[in-house]
Amino acid sequence: MAARAESTVLAGARVVLPTGTVEGGRVIVEGRRIVGAAPDDAAVLDLSGHWLVPGFVDMHNHGGGGASFTGGSVDDVLTGIRTHREHGTTTLVASTVTGEMDFLAQRASILSELVEQGDLAGIHFEGPFISPCRKGAHSEELLRDPDPAEVRKLLDAARGTARMVTLATELPGGIDSVRLLAEHGVIAAIGHTDATYEQTVEAIDAGATVATHLFNAMPPLGHRTPGPIAALLEDERVTVELINDGTHLHPAALELAFHRAGGGRVAFITDAMDAAGFGDGLYQLGPLAVDVKDGVARLVEGGSIAGSTLTLDTAFKRAATVDRLPVEEIVQAISANPAKLLGVDDRVGSLEPGKDADLVVLDAGFSVKGVLYKGDWVVDPRLD
Repeated sequence: MAARAESTVLAGARVVLPTGTVEGGRVIVEGRRIVGAAPDDAAVLDLSGHWLVPGFVDMHNHGGGGASFTGGSVDDVLTGIRTHREHGTTTLVASTVTGEMDFLAQRASILSELVEQGDLAGIHFEGPFISPCRKGAHSEELLRDPDPAEVRKLLDAARGTARMVTLATELPGGIDSVRLLAEHGVIAAIGHTDATYEQTVEAIDAGATVATHLFNAMPPLGHRTPGPIAALLEDERVTVELINDGTHLHPAALELAFHRAGGGRVAFITDAMDAAGFGDGLYQLGPLAVDVKDGVARLVEGGSIAGSTLTLDTAFKRAATVDRLPVEEIVQAISANPAKLLGVDDRVGSLEPGKDADLVVLDAGFSVKGVLYKGDWVVDPRLD
Protein backbone atom coordinates (compact mmCIF):
# COMPACT_ATOMS: atom_id res chain seq x y z
CA MET A 1 0.00 0.00 0.00
CA ALA A 2 1.37 3.45 -0.98
CA ALA A 3 2.23 5.80 1.87
CA ARG A 4 -0.06 8.77 2.39
CA ALA A 5 1.38 12.05 1.08
CA GLU A 6 2.49 14.48 3.77
CA SER A 7 -0.18 17.02 4.71
CA THR A 8 0.37 20.65 5.68
CA VAL A 9 -2.17 23.15 6.92
CA LEU A 10 -1.41 26.73 5.87
CA ALA A 11 -3.23 28.63 8.56
CA GLY A 12 -3.98 32.17 9.70
CA ALA A 13 -3.57 34.10 6.43
CA ARG A 14 -6.08 36.21 4.56
CA VAL A 15 -7.01 33.60 1.96
CA VAL A 16 -8.43 34.80 -1.36
CA LEU A 17 -10.98 32.26 -2.60
CA PRO A 18 -13.32 32.44 -5.62
CA THR A 19 -16.10 33.36 -3.19
CA GLY A 20 -14.14 36.15 -1.49
CA THR A 21 -11.46 36.70 1.13
CA VAL A 22 -11.46 34.65 4.32
CA GLU A 23 -9.75 36.19 7.33
CA GLY A 24 -7.62 33.70 9.25
CA GLY A 25 -8.33 31.05 6.65
CA ARG A 26 -6.86 27.59 6.09
CA VAL A 27 -5.57 25.91 2.97
CA ILE A 28 -4.66 22.23 3.27
CA VAL A 29 -1.99 20.79 0.99
CA GLU A 30 -1.40 17.07 0.58
CA GLY A 31 1.40 16.17 -1.79
CA ARG A 32 0.86 18.07 -5.06
CA ARG A 33 -2.78 18.97 -4.42
CA ILE A 34 -5.04 21.16 -2.35
CA VAL A 35 -7.41 18.99 -0.33
CA GLY A 36 -10.52 19.53 1.72
CA ALA A 37 -9.54 18.00 5.05
CA ALA A 38 -6.37 17.37 7.04
CA PRO A 39 -5.43 14.37 9.19
CA ASP A 40 -4.88 14.93 12.91
CA ASP A 41 -1.10 14.70 12.53
CA ALA A 42 -0.83 17.32 9.75
CA ALA A 43 1.89 19.93 10.15
CA VAL A 44 0.66 23.50 10.62
CA LEU A 45 2.39 26.54 9.12
CA ASP A 46 1.27 29.79 10.71
CA LEU A 47 0.92 32.52 8.07
CA SER A 48 -0.82 35.11 10.23
CA GLY A 49 -0.40 38.63 8.87
CA HIS A 50 0.04 37.39 5.30
CA TRP A 51 -2.08 36.97 2.18
CA LEU A 52 -2.50 33.58 0.53
CA VAL A 53 -3.40 33.75 -3.18
CA PRO A 54 -3.34 31.35 -6.14
CA GLY A 55 -0.16 31.01 -8.18
CA PHE A 56 0.02 33.57 -10.97
CA VAL A 57 -0.74 32.63 -14.59
CA ASP A 58 1.16 34.52 -17.32
CA MET A 59 -0.18 33.99 -20.84
CA HIS A 60 2.23 36.37 -22.60
CA ASN A 61 5.93 36.08 -21.73
CA HIS A 62 9.09 36.09 -23.89
CA GLY A 63 11.71 35.21 -21.26
CA GLY A 64 13.49 36.17 -18.06
CA GLY A 65 16.54 35.58 -15.92
CA GLY A 66 18.75 36.55 -18.87
CA ALA A 67 17.21 33.75 -20.97
CA SER A 68 15.02 33.93 -24.07
CA PHE A 69 12.02 31.81 -25.03
CA THR A 70 12.36 33.18 -28.55
CA GLY A 71 15.84 31.91 -29.39
CA GLY A 72 17.35 30.20 -26.38
CA SER A 73 18.15 26.55 -25.73
CA VAL A 74 15.95 24.25 -23.67
CA ASP A 75 18.10 25.06 -20.63
CA ASP A 76 17.62 28.77 -21.33
CA VAL A 77 13.86 28.34 -21.44
CA LEU A 78 13.93 26.43 -18.14
CA THR A 79 16.01 29.24 -16.61
CA GLY A 80 13.37 31.76 -17.64
CA ILE A 81 10.59 29.59 -16.24
CA ARG A 82 12.41 29.23 -12.90
CA THR A 83 13.02 32.98 -12.70
CA HIS A 84 9.35 33.83 -13.11
CA ARG A 85 8.33 31.01 -10.79
CA GLU A 86 10.40 32.59 -8.02
CA HIS A 87 8.27 35.70 -8.51
CA GLY A 88 5.01 33.77 -8.15
CA THR A 89 4.21 32.73 -11.73
CA THR A 90 3.49 29.03 -11.43
CA THR A 91 1.82 28.68 -14.86
CA LEU A 92 3.46 30.25 -17.91
CA VAL A 93 2.97 30.41 -21.68
CA ALA A 94 6.09 30.96 -23.80
CA SER A 95 5.68 33.71 -26.41
CA THR A 96 7.69 34.00 -29.61
CA VAL A 97 8.38 37.13 -31.67
CA THR A 98 8.39 37.64 -35.43
CA GLY A 99 10.88 35.49 -37.32
CA GLU A 100 11.21 33.43 -40.47
CA MET A 101 8.44 30.85 -40.73
CA ASP A 102 10.84 27.90 -40.69
CA PHE A 103 12.56 29.29 -37.60
CA LEU A 104 9.24 29.77 -35.80
CA ALA A 105 8.22 26.22 -36.68
CA GLN A 106 11.52 24.99 -35.26
CA ARG A 107 11.00 26.98 -32.05
CA ALA A 108 7.49 25.56 -31.78
CA SER A 109 8.88 22.05 -31.96
CA ILE A 110 11.33 22.78 -29.13
CA LEU A 111 8.83 24.58 -26.91
CA SER A 112 6.13 21.96 -27.48
CA GLU A 113 8.31 19.36 -25.76
CA LEU A 114 8.40 21.54 -22.65
CA VAL A 115 4.62 21.89 -22.80
CA GLU A 116 4.23 18.13 -23.12
CA GLN A 117 6.40 17.52 -20.05
CA GLY A 118 4.49 20.11 -18.00
CA ASP A 119 7.03 22.94 -17.76
CA LEU A 120 4.98 25.31 -19.94
CA ALA A 121 1.24 25.79 -20.36
CA GLY A 122 1.47 26.42 -24.09
CA ILE A 123 2.91 28.53 -26.88
CA HIS A 124 1.86 32.01 -27.98
CA PHE A 125 2.87 33.21 -31.45
CA GLU A 126 3.15 37.00 -31.44
CA GLY A 127 3.94 37.74 -35.08
CA PRO A 128 4.71 37.54 -37.90
CA PHE A 129 1.06 38.16 -38.85
CA ILE A 130 0.97 41.76 -37.63
CA SER A 131 0.72 45.25 -39.09
CA PRO A 132 3.89 47.07 -40.18
CA CYS A 133 2.16 50.27 -39.01
CA ARG A 134 2.05 48.96 -35.42
CA LYS A 135 4.99 46.55 -35.41
CA GLY A 136 6.56 47.69 -32.13
CA ALA A 137 9.66 45.59 -31.43
CA HIS A 138 9.18 43.27 -34.41
CA SER A 139 11.36 43.12 -37.52
CA GLU A 140 9.41 44.75 -40.36
CA GLU A 141 11.07 42.81 -43.17
CA LEU A 142 9.88 39.53 -41.63
CA LEU A 143 6.22 40.52 -41.30
CA ARG A 144 3.62 38.83 -43.49
CA ASP A 145 -0.12 38.69 -44.01
CA PRO A 146 -2.00 36.06 -41.98
CA ASP A 147 -2.43 33.44 -44.67
CA PRO A 148 -4.46 30.63 -43.04
CA ALA A 149 -2.14 28.03 -44.61
CA GLU A 150 0.86 29.59 -42.88
CA VAL A 151 -1.01 29.94 -39.59
CA ARG A 152 -1.85 26.25 -39.89
CA LYS A 153 1.86 25.47 -40.45
CA LEU A 154 2.68 26.95 -37.03
CA LEU A 155 -0.18 25.10 -35.35
CA ASP A 156 1.04 21.83 -36.86
CA ALA A 157 4.61 22.51 -35.72
CA ALA A 158 3.33 23.10 -32.19
CA ARG A 159 1.67 19.63 -32.13
CA GLY A 160 -1.43 20.77 -30.29
CA THR A 161 0.41 23.01 -27.78
CA ALA A 162 -0.34 26.39 -29.41
CA ARG A 163 -2.62 28.35 -27.10
CA MET A 164 -2.73 31.79 -28.73
CA VAL A 165 -1.81 33.62 -31.94
CA THR A 166 -1.70 37.42 -32.13
CA LEU A 167 -2.88 38.82 -35.47
CA ALA A 168 -3.61 42.11 -37.16
CA THR A 169 -6.97 40.82 -38.28
CA GLU A 170 -7.54 43.65 -40.79
CA LEU A 171 -4.78 42.26 -43.03
CA PRO A 172 -5.61 39.95 -45.96
CA GLY A 173 -6.47 36.51 -44.61
CA GLY A 174 -6.99 37.83 -41.10
CA ILE A 175 -10.66 36.94 -40.65
CA ASP A 176 -10.21 33.50 -42.19
CA SER A 177 -7.26 32.91 -39.86
CA VAL A 178 -9.37 33.88 -36.85
CA ARG A 179 -11.95 31.31 -37.90
CA LEU A 180 -9.23 28.69 -38.37
CA LEU A 181 -7.84 29.33 -34.90
CA ALA A 182 -11.27 29.21 -33.31
CA GLU A 183 -11.99 25.89 -35.03
CA HIS A 184 -8.78 24.45 -33.55
CA GLY A 185 -9.43 25.75 -30.03
CA VAL A 186 -6.60 28.29 -30.21
CA ILE A 187 -7.09 31.84 -28.92
CA ALA A 188 -7.16 34.44 -31.69
CA ALA A 189 -5.78 37.64 -30.17
CA ILE A 190 -6.10 41.04 -31.83
CA GLY A 191 -2.87 43.00 -31.50
CA HIS A 192 -0.16 44.99 -33.27
CA THR A 193 -3.08 46.15 -35.35
CA ASP A 194 -4.14 49.24 -37.31
CA ALA A 195 -7.76 48.09 -37.52
CA THR A 196 -10.76 50.36 -37.45
CA TYR A 197 -13.58 49.95 -34.96
CA GLU A 198 -15.69 48.20 -37.60
CA GLN A 199 -12.88 45.83 -38.63
CA THR A 200 -12.30 44.92 -34.99
CA VAL A 201 -15.99 44.13 -34.47
CA GLU A 202 -15.85 41.86 -37.53
CA ALA A 203 -12.86 39.99 -36.08
CA ILE A 204 -14.57 39.52 -32.71
CA ASP A 205 -17.68 38.20 -34.44
CA ALA A 206 -15.41 35.75 -36.31
CA GLY A 207 -14.05 34.38 -33.03
CA ALA A 208 -11.27 36.64 -31.67
CA THR A 209 -11.42 36.67 -27.86
CA VAL A 210 -8.30 38.46 -26.57
CA ALA A 211 -6.78 41.92 -26.95
CA THR A 212 -2.98 41.66 -26.97
CA HIS A 213 -1.59 44.26 -24.50
CA LEU A 214 -4.55 46.63 -24.85
CA PHE A 215 -3.68 50.25 -25.73
CA ASN A 216 -0.16 49.30 -26.87
CA ALA A 217 0.64 48.75 -30.58
CA MET A 218 -2.79 49.88 -31.79
CA PRO A 219 -4.45 53.21 -32.73
CA PRO A 220 -5.37 55.38 -29.75
CA LEU A 221 -8.98 55.84 -28.71
CA GLY A 222 -10.56 58.66 -30.71
CA HIS A 223 -13.90 60.37 -30.32
CA ARG A 224 -14.72 60.18 -34.05
CA THR A 225 -12.61 57.15 -34.95
CA PRO A 226 -12.78 54.95 -31.84
CA GLY A 227 -10.57 52.28 -33.37
CA PRO A 228 -9.98 48.84 -31.85
CA ILE A 229 -9.79 49.92 -28.21
CA ALA A 230 -13.47 50.80 -27.94
CA ALA A 231 -14.55 47.61 -29.71
CA LEU A 232 -12.35 45.43 -27.52
CA LEU A 233 -13.43 47.05 -24.27
CA GLU A 234 -17.15 47.00 -24.98
CA ASP A 235 -17.55 43.36 -26.08
CA GLU A 236 -18.26 40.86 -23.31
CA ARG A 237 -16.60 38.09 -25.35
CA VAL A 238 -13.16 39.72 -25.17
CA THR A 239 -10.54 39.56 -22.43
CA VAL A 240 -8.01 42.41 -22.47
CA GLU A 241 -4.35 41.95 -21.59
CA LEU A 242 -2.75 44.72 -19.52
CA ILE A 243 0.96 45.30 -18.77
CA ASN A 244 0.88 46.95 -15.35
CA ASP A 245 4.50 48.09 -15.04
CA GLY A 246 4.01 51.87 -14.91
CA THR A 247 5.69 52.26 -18.31
CA HIS A 248 3.26 50.70 -20.79
CA LEU A 249 0.12 52.19 -19.23
CA HIS A 250 -0.86 55.35 -17.40
CA PRO A 251 -2.88 54.50 -14.27
CA ALA A 252 -5.90 56.24 -15.81
CA ALA A 253 -5.79 53.86 -18.79
CA LEU A 254 -5.71 50.86 -16.47
CA GLU A 255 -8.61 52.30 -14.48
CA LEU A 256 -10.58 52.80 -17.70
CA ALA A 257 -10.02 49.17 -18.71
CA PHE A 258 -11.18 47.83 -15.35
CA HIS A 259 -14.14 50.21 -15.27
CA ARG A 260 -15.33 49.23 -18.75
CA ALA A 261 -14.36 45.57 -18.91
CA GLY A 262 -14.67 44.70 -15.21
CA GLY A 263 -12.37 42.40 -13.26
CA GLY A 264 -13.71 39.35 -15.07
CA ARG A 265 -12.36 40.44 -18.47
CA VAL A 266 -8.84 41.60 -17.61
CA ALA A 267 -5.67 39.49 -17.69
CA PHE A 268 -2.45 40.90 -16.29
CA ILE A 269 0.55 39.84 -18.37
CA THR A 270 4.24 40.66 -18.28
CA ASP A 271 5.22 40.65 -21.99
CA ALA A 272 8.60 40.07 -20.34
CA MET A 273 11.85 39.71 -22.24
CA ASP A 274 15.21 38.29 -21.13
CA ALA A 275 16.02 41.11 -18.71
CA ALA A 276 13.08 40.36 -16.40
CA GLY A 277 14.49 39.38 -13.04
CA PHE A 278 18.03 39.90 -14.35
CA GLY A 279 19.04 43.53 -14.85
CA ASP A 280 19.95 46.34 -17.21
CA GLY A 281 22.16 45.82 -20.26
CA LEU A 282 22.11 44.91 -23.95
CA TYR A 283 19.89 42.03 -25.09
CA GLN A 284 18.42 40.46 -28.24
CA LEU A 285 14.68 40.19 -28.86
CA GLY A 286 14.50 37.97 -31.90
CA PRO A 287 16.77 39.62 -34.48
CA LEU A 288 16.58 43.07 -32.83
CA ALA A 289 18.98 44.63 -30.31
CA VAL A 290 17.43 45.91 -27.09
CA ASP A 291 18.92 48.28 -24.52
CA VAL A 292 17.52 48.02 -20.99
CA LYS A 293 18.06 51.08 -18.79
CA ASP A 294 16.46 51.58 -15.38
CA GLY A 295 14.30 48.54 -16.06
CA VAL A 296 12.80 49.88 -19.31
CA ALA A 297 13.51 47.90 -22.50
CA ARG A 298 13.81 49.83 -25.78
CA LEU A 299 15.08 48.97 -29.24
CA VAL A 300 18.59 50.23 -29.91
CA GLU A 301 17.39 51.37 -33.35
CA GLY A 302 14.40 53.68 -33.08
CA GLY A 303 13.81 53.52 -29.33
CA SER A 304 10.49 51.65 -29.43
CA ILE A 305 9.48 49.91 -26.21
CA ALA A 306 10.57 46.27 -26.54
CA GLY A 307 8.52 44.17 -24.17
CA SER A 308 9.05 44.64 -20.45
CA THR A 309 11.22 43.58 -17.54
CA LEU A 310 8.11 42.97 -15.46
CA THR A 311 7.40 40.02 -13.18
CA LEU A 312 3.82 39.39 -12.07
CA ASP A 313 4.53 39.94 -8.39
CA THR A 314 5.44 43.53 -9.26
CA ALA A 315 2.24 43.86 -11.30
CA PHE A 316 0.25 42.55 -8.32
CA LYS A 317 1.90 44.91 -5.86
CA ARG A 318 1.43 47.91 -8.13
CA ALA A 319 -2.23 47.04 -8.70
CA ALA A 320 -2.80 46.90 -4.93
CA THR A 321 -0.72 49.84 -3.77
CA VAL A 322 -0.73 52.30 -6.70
CA ASP A 323 -3.94 51.48 -8.57
CA ARG A 324 -5.78 50.61 -5.34
CA LEU A 325 -7.67 47.74 -6.91
CA PRO A 326 -9.49 45.26 -4.68
CA VAL A 327 -7.29 42.23 -4.05
CA GLU A 328 -10.06 39.93 -5.23
CA GLU A 329 -10.07 41.67 -8.65
CA ILE A 330 -6.29 41.46 -8.88
CA VAL A 331 -6.43 37.72 -8.23
CA GLN A 332 -9.04 37.37 -10.96
CA ALA A 333 -6.82 39.23 -13.43
CA ILE A 334 -3.54 37.56 -12.49
CA SER A 335 -4.71 33.97 -11.91
CA ALA A 336 -8.33 33.00 -12.54
CA ASN A 337 -9.02 34.77 -15.84
CA PRO A 338 -5.88 33.66 -17.71
CA ALA A 339 -6.28 30.11 -16.37
CA LYS A 340 -9.80 30.00 -17.78
CA LEU A 341 -8.70 31.41 -21.14
CA LEU A 342 -5.94 28.81 -21.42
CA GLY A 343 -8.32 26.00 -20.51
CA VAL A 344 -6.36 24.97 -17.40
CA ASP A 345 -8.75 26.29 -14.76
CA ASP A 346 -9.60 22.74 -13.74
CA ARG A 347 -6.07 22.55 -12.26
CA VAL A 348 -4.88 26.09 -11.49
CA GLY A 349 -6.06 29.67 -11.05
CA SER A 350 -7.85 29.38 -7.70
CA LEU A 351 -7.43 27.85 -4.26
CA GLU A 352 -9.90 24.96 -4.29
CA PRO A 353 -9.73 21.29 -3.27
CA GLY A 354 -8.52 19.04 -6.07
CA LYS A 355 -6.43 21.71 -7.78
CA ASP A 356 -2.65 21.87 -7.95
CA ALA A 357 -0.95 23.18 -4.82
CA ASP A 358 0.25 26.32 -6.61
CA LEU A 359 0.04 29.34 -4.37
CA VAL A 360 1.78 32.54 -3.35
CA VAL A 361 2.33 33.95 0.14
CA LEU A 362 2.41 37.76 0.25
CA ASP A 363 3.19 39.95 3.23
CA ALA A 364 0.99 42.84 4.31
CA GLY A 365 2.73 45.10 1.77
CA PHE A 366 2.14 42.58 -1.06
CA SER A 367 5.75 41.44 -1.41
CA VAL A 368 6.35 37.74 -2.14
CA LYS A 369 7.37 35.73 0.92
CA GLY A 370 6.57 32.24 -0.33
CA VAL A 371 5.85 30.38 -3.57
CA LEU A 372 4.50 26.83 -3.57
CA TYR A 373 4.62 24.97 -6.89
CA LYS A 374 2.84 21.62 -7.07
CA GLY A 375 3.36 21.14 -3.35
CA ASP A 376 7.06 22.12 -3.18
CA TRP A 377 8.33 25.42 -1.84
CA VAL A 378 10.18 27.37 -4.52
CA VAL A 379 10.42 30.30 -2.12
CA ASP A 380 10.04 29.06 1.46
CA PRO A 381 8.34 31.49 3.86
CA ARG A 382 9.88 29.63 6.80
CA LEU A 383 13.33 30.82 5.72
CA ASP A 384 12.42 34.51 5.72
